[in-house]
Amino acid sequence: MSALVLDGVSKQFGGLQAVSRLSMTVPPGHITGLIGPNGAGKTTVVNLITGVFKLSSGSVRFGDIDLTESPRHVVARAGIARTFQTIRLLPDATVLDNIMIGMYRHQRSSLLSQLFHLRASRSETQACIERAHALLRRFGMERYAAFPASTLSYGDQRRVEMMRALASEPRLLLLDEPVAGMNDVEARRLGDIFLELAQGGMAVLLIEHNIGFVSRICKHIVVLDSGRNIAEGSPDQILNNPEVIEAYLGSDFHA
Repeated sequence: MSALVLDGVSKQFGGLQAVSRLSMTVPPGHITGLIGPNGAGKTTVVNLITGVFKLSSGSVRFGDIDLTESPRHVVARAGIARTFQTIRLLPDATVLDNIMIGMYRHQRSSLLSQLFHLRASRSETQACIERAHALLRRFGMERYAAFPASTLSYGDQRRVEMMRALASEPRLLLLDEPVAGMNDVEARRLGDIFLELAQGGMAVLLIEHNIGFVSRICKHIVVLDSGRNIAEGSPDQILNNPEVIEAYLGSDFHA
């Protein structure tokens, strides 16, 4: 299994230093948390990993693959999938179709086969449909398969985005505030799914403001402030770190 390794990663936008010499590792089989106040650079880190932004300096490796200068499609082929802070679904397409979009990198039938609905294409499409329904069952949403994505609640749309990411069968999953807007019961159910994924060997990087949620499922947490790593360690170490409390949790926080 492969680990994600960031080594001295920096990103500068004009005079703004969004990320400064960040080094961190996201190992397989674990959920690594990335927390910090708004504007700390967390989503920028995900955009650097996935090739949306080019690094100003430093390197990104996933296993033995150097992704430092790689475009987004190469990152996806390496087995990295992500969700977004703001939902990005096809609103008029069905939930099932939105999920199946995530399977494109595994499709083997030719364009000609798809155009003429040849046997190989039909078999592959049926297999994709079955995999999509398996994801819907796992998330308890199979009854919504034929619904247009736009008709779902905010929380359910976030789940569809997660299923689309998982449909690509990633080895590394990047989650950007996955439980935003969800209640504690919904968050706990999703947390259990994420833990199952990690126990199956997947590497997971979690960005989230819900500290209770992060503490429950992450073994290791990295804290960003103004693009810098100000602390990292176990949940107990982070929640009792004076610098973290001052910069992010607030002076009234009691671990």
